[in-house]
Parts: sequence; C-alpha cells; structure tokens
Amino acid sequence: QVQLEESGGGLVQAGGSLRLSCVTSGRTISYDTMAWFRQAPGKEREFVAATIWSGITYDRIYADSVKGRFTISRDNAKNTVYLQMNSLKPEDTAVYYCARRTTLGNQYDTWGQGTQVTVSS
Repeated sequence: QVQLEESGGGLVQAGGSLRLSCVTSGRTISYDTMAWFRQAPGKEREFVAATIWSGITYDRIYADSVKGRFTISRDNAKNTVYLQMNSLKPEDTAVYYCARRTTLGNQYDTWGQGTQVTVSS
C-alpha cells in the first residue's frame, strides 16, 4: 500500500544543483520520519539527510559530508519530501534513495526504487 517514488536525478557538472523529490502514496507522511540515503558503486549505503517530527516541530539532520550544501524539506500537503542539492561534487555521485519510518518504529520500513545522480568534473 505504501509506496515511495523518487525523481529528479540526472547528470550535472560539479558545482551545479539538482532537486530530488520523493512522493509517498498510501499514507500521509506528516508524522513520519523521512530520509534520504545514497549508495555509490562498490560502497555501502549511507545516510544523507532526514526530516523528523519531534511532536513540536520538524528537525533536520544531515550527514557531515553534505551539511551546508544539501537541504531536506517536506510538503505534507503534497505528501512529498525534497532534497535540494547545491555545490555538487563528483563524490556525490550515487543512487539516492528515499525512505520512511513511522513514529512508533525505529527502522526504515519503506524504500523507493532510487534515482541516479551523476556529478561530472
């Protein structure tokens, strides 16, 4: 029932920007933790960013490698989470995945299919 679908990946030159989108169907994301992960060839999947409902406000968490360059945001009315990626570097090249976990869960139980981001130098 719950499905996540990423879009917005592509090829961009170093220093350029991309905006990824993740649309969730089958569930309202308002109180879900939504996150972005990425996996480069030959490497393990790594955490990129998350937006978390604390019960009061939305907190944003970033990996050190993307802090200051990437921004995660959400539009609950559209059931969509975004990842704005600026100042892209070749090392950002990876398949980017959207994932969610519920307020009662501590694991990401639903994942998107991934979208390829390639940054050329």
